[in-house]
Amino acid sequence: MKVLLLLLPALLTVTSASPTQGDEPGVSVAKKQQDINHLLEKIYDRLRHPELVEAATTFDPEGDLTMYTDGGEAVRRLMSEVHQQRLLQKHHWFSLFQERQREEALMLFDVLIHCNSWRCFVNNAAYFRERVNEGQFVYALYVAVIHSDLASHVVLPPLYEITPHLFTNNEIIQKAYTAKMTQTPGRFNMSFTGSQKNREQRIAYFGEDIGLNVHHVTWHMDFPFWWQDSYGHHIDRKGELFFWVHHQLSARFDNERLSNWMNVVDELHWEEVISEGFAPHTIYKFGGEFPSRPDNIHFQDVVGVANVRDMIILERRIRDAIAHGYVIDEEGQQIDIMNEQGIDYLGNIIESSMYTTNLQYYGSLHNTAHIMLGRQGDPKGKYNLPPGVMEHFETATRDPSFFRLHKYIDNIFKEHKDNLSPYTWEELEFPGVAVREIEIEGELKTYFEQFEFNLINAVDRSNNVEDVEISANVNRLNHQDFTYNIIINNDNEVDVLATIRIFLCPRADENGLEFTWDEGRWHCIETDKFWRKLSVGENTVTRHSTDSSVTVPDPPSLETLQRRADAAVEGDQELHLEEYERSCGIPNRMLLPKGKSEGMDFLLMVAVTDGEMDTNNDQLDVTELGGTHAHCGVRGHTFPDRRPMGYPLDRRIPDKRVFEQVTNIESTFVKVFHNTQH
Repeated sequence: MKVLLLLLPALLTVTSASPTQGDEPGVSVAKKQQDINHLLEKIYDRLRHPELVEAATTFDPEGDLTMYTDGGEAVRRLMSEVHQQRLLQKHHWFSLFQERQREEALMLFDVLIHCNSWRCFVNNAAYFRERVNEGQFVYALYVAVIHSDLASHVVLPPLYEITPHLFTNNEIIQKAYTAKMTQTPGRFNMSFTGSQKNREQRIAYFGEDIGLNVHHVTWHMDFPFWWQDSYGHHIDRKGELFFWVHHQLSARFDNERLSNWMNVVDELHWEEVISEGFAPHTIYKFGGEFPSRPDNIHFQDVVGVANVRDMIILERRIRDAIAHGYVIDEEGQQIDIMNEQGIDYLGNIIESSMYTTNLQYYGSLHNTAHIMLGRQGDPKGKYNLPPGVMEHFETATRDPSFFRLHKYIDNIFKEHKDNLSPYTWEELEFPGVAVREIEIEGELKTYFEQFEFNLINAVDRSNNVEDVEISANVNRLNHQDFTYNIIINNDNEVDVLATIRIFLCPRADENGLEFTWDEGRWHCIETDKFWRKLSVGENTVTRHSTDSSVTVPDPPSLETLQRRADAAVEGDQELHLEEYERSCGIPNRMLLPKGKSEGMDFLLMVAVTDGEMDTNNDQLDVTELGGTHAHCGVRGHTFPDRRPMGYPLDRRIPDKRVFEQVTNIESTFVKVFHNTQH
């Protein structure tokens, strides 16, 4: 079977990075932020900041191996590759799905994650920034900042400002170059891919949203498929998170389609036509344009990756495992999946990650599928085209077939979930607790707005031509802030800890036919999950939409981060950027689906469950653990909610009366309006 099993990294031999690495006294968060800002400035040009230039010139990564927690093993490996000139050259595209390119990027990550001081970290970053491929450098640095304790509280600039070519179309890039060459400042309106002749254009605002693109790529940085526990910590329920986050992306995409009078997306099949083509209108900084894919083509074998037949075989093996209720590990032992942990095993297998139970047998269905889709424009490599949009997490959601692929993956997960027994009354109830009323304060109203972001990193630096102000304007979805007011009675004799789960579910399909509870629950979007202590008697729980554990605010621009870090360093002040520390999460302005001008009907469901049974942390009622734990967990810790992700809507609901009989689950009907005149 000729399947690209090694989408996982070539296994680097790594020693454990200490999860509590020390740091030099006196290095403030503001100084660290300043260093990261300068490292990411104009990444396709040489460093300009004096301290970093000196480090890149005079620092010897192998000069003192005691600065590394692995004794210098990683840096010796990378330096050997540098000296032998085996690394990918600068000014070349980089794709994480290319095995050798990924291996090189992880060599740099391996060096940074094993530094035991900030000075080691930043000196190595500066040194290798001048010697490795720009895309590999950005990827390694971002993942190292996310996972290294040395970089705690450092805020990463939005990727759409660091590598704007991956987030804008080529027309905007050309206009940016013209503006600089003519010394004419410019603000350019960016349109979505396609035209009104393409019905998928109606929902391009979702897949091409730069904030959603950042969420997708950042989630895969927080939970990389190549992660090994030897890097410092175990990623709890990683496979289940892969399922849940991509299920929610699919459900949100379906809700946007329903908002635009379109049917929910059909799944992709290996033996059927790919009906939707895609012309990205996007260009690499180096390497030409992203390849297009015409309409109505059949999947073809991709040379050096996989045959269509092989993908079908892998799918059958996974479906057989689901039907049998167990997976097989590398020793041939059966692992039961007919339980709450089964979805985690399946997620690790389907992605697949380093946590997979049997890579040789189950392969890498999801990752290989991304490459297969990305290469359909040139499956034989005849034209030597660069990777397609599906071969970058930054650009994948721009292609409507991304959501067809993930509906296909999602339906495999659903097959497993549907094999599990429905929840019983006893598994749903919270004795003594009743939801009495759900009220929304403020109208659920969405609108489109203009958002401006800086394009200065899209153009090259020149000693002869000054930079001018260059930016792009893009239409994006937003909504008015609103508040949940939930009245909950606690008839127990003592205070209790409650988990409050909120879901928004479409009531009908594109033809106006009402979903049954069992049909509709798979289209529900999770809008919040949080914990509250309930006093004896009546409690009014108030929760603002901006506090959702699913979403994140817009990150500060690179210019803002530079200004605030510089001011904090000069004034010896605290930086206070805590709310922006994680980029993983749906943009908070996209919490609601678009809805319709006349109002779109939804069911708003609130499930209040026993927090003492649910939680892995006794402080959840007073802390949000990083804000976006619902989809992104808590780095280095167990997932805070013990229940299956999506509970209580993750299993079949053959009879809705079981939900109607428990007092701790309540729902109400709401409408989401779209303001076309905003």
